[in-house]
Amino acid sequence: MGTVVDAANKEANGSVPTNKNVTVVFVLGGPGSGKGTQCANIVQHFGFTHLSAGDLLRAEKKSGSENGTMIHNMIKEGKIVPSEVTIKLLQRAMQESGNDKFLIDGFPRNEENRAAFESVTGIEPEFVLFFDCSEEEMENRLLSRNQGREDDNIETIRKRFKVYMESSLPVIEYYNSKGKVRKIDAAKPIEEVFEAVKAVFTPIN
Repeated sequence: MGTVVDAANKEANGSVPTNKNVTVVFVLGGPGSGKGTQCANIVQHFGFTHLSAGDLLRAEKKSGSENGTMIHNMIKEGKIVPSEVTIKLLQRAMQESGNDKFLIDGFPRNEENRAAFESVTGIEPEFVLFFDCSEEEMENRLLSRNQGREDDNIETIRKRFKVYMESSLPVIEYYNSKGKVRKIDAAKPIEEVFEAVKAVFTPIN
């Protein structure tokens, strides 16, 4: 009996069991680039599971688990949650989903995240979907969206954009050098952006 349990534990703690057959697409784009809307479209049309690193961290924080408490304290102290913690949450969500196609949104946020994800999971992304949008366009969108986010003022938006660009650009450049970046002009209307997205996903589906 023990062997079955051991095997199950090993699988839960190890990497995603069907590594080789898993398709991962990293979704990157600045605040206000519209990637959330497009991710929802991709899920609907192409059967991917959408995993948001930020949502997983927030859910874990709320869960009150030991891990959640650690995440809460780190965020409270302004520290960055270690890559391994986020990757474990992503792995768990991948296993629980029962799917083999994933959009990973808002991760990797920086070069260290990227290297850790590949070494921990053994998975290289199929490609990186990069929603390219000018700072001006993102500012206009964030300011007009009025979702009651108190951080949607111009100074904060500019700061968020700067942090995003500085940390994400090395990741985009790395994958670009491998020919894995699919750049989408995110300044166009939603329908046109999705047409461009569809053209990227159709060959792999």
